[in-house]
Amino acid sequence: MYEQLKQISQRLIALREVEEITAAEMAEKLNIDPKIYEEYESGNVDIPVSILYEVANICNVELTALLSGEEPKLKIYQLVRKGKGLAVDRRKEYKYQNLAYNLSNKGAEPFLVVVPADRKGEISTNAHAGQEFDYMLEGTLKLMLNGQELILNEGDSIYYDSSYPHGMAAVGDKDAKFIAVILQ
Repeated sequence: MYEQLKQISQRLIALREVEEITAAEMAEKLNIDPKIYEEYESGNVDIPVSILYEVANICNVELTALLSGEEPKLKIYQLVRKGKGLAVDRRKEYKYQNLAYNLSNKGAEPFLVVVPADRKGEISTNAHAGQEFDYMLEGTLKLMLNGQELILNEGDSIYYDSSYPHGMAAVGDKDAKFIAVILQ
């Protein structure tokens, strides 16, 4: 995880420099504190996928390019077999797999997300531009959305404005697994 985080932070810096945007300007575009943004670029702090998604949009690149260093190549469709999504191992709280990492010109970013059950109910929140759709596959999930606590069970779904603070934790002794689709 540490090595991937370092590589992503280096690509973050390179993209910003190619776009001729200062770190302070990028922080302003992301609506975050410049010191937090500088920590992201240091490679020593986990970077929320939502921040990476917004940086990719600002720099007009695919999220995959930021995550893996390679541009998506497929134009018509991408078939991803079970367990074969692009692992995004950068945050302790969640395990992500990008389910359309090699398809170019996407209008959304779909992820398989697993929230481990052993987090003791801790919830850290983030916010990002756009909207998000989550569909529960397994387990039970506590979603904190703009200060409100919502419980989602298998088969439940939620669509929300992701510019409001949100975060999740698994409920009980089973991991929570869901599909998350981030839309602009």
